[in-house]
Amino acid sequence: MKKFVLLTASLCTFCLAAASVTRADDAELIKSAESASPAAVGAGATIYAPQADGSMKTLREGTNGFWCMPDNPASPGPDPMCGDANAMEWAMAWIGKKDPPKGKVAMIYMLAGGTDASNTDPFAMAPTEGNNWVKTGRHIMIMNAMDMMTGYPTDAKPDTSRPYVMWSGTPYQHLMVPVE
Repeated sequence: MKKFVLLTASLCTFCLAAASVTRADDAELIKSAESASPAAVGAGATIYAPQADGSMKTLREGTNGFWCMPDNPASPGPDPMCGDANAMEWAMAWIGKKDPPKGKVAMIYMLAGGTDASNTDPFAMAPTEGNNWVKTGRHIMIMNAMDMMTGYPTDAKPDTSRPYVMWSGTPYQHLMVPVE
């Protein structure tokens, strides 16, 4: 399994806090991971859990092309997530500070909500003056769909109760869509 460089910020947090997930047994971690998506997606998804050394442990092989990760107990709020294969490619590019893949629309579910994150700096590790930290509720993210983002707000401090563009003007900009 590829090693993941885990950051302490969130992909809206992409589970990128670098703590090991040792607080729960595999069944609890799988339940947490599945909570990020509709039941039909989570039930067939591959489940990964971040490890202290930056690697990912596969808790369950999937059958539907989606992957899920449980909440990271080191982050300030709930942040389990599930995405499609294109979302994994996008996230790996973001984590590696490389250009995201072109022409591959990607989607991530975060139906349990998301941890606070900078709306302007994809690599912010904590709130600081000027990096526009926001708190997100239940949402989905759509990446690599630049044409779809035309007309959506790109405010540094967005209204998170309606769709907006996160990390606008960066290669990692994506549409945040609340699902309340």
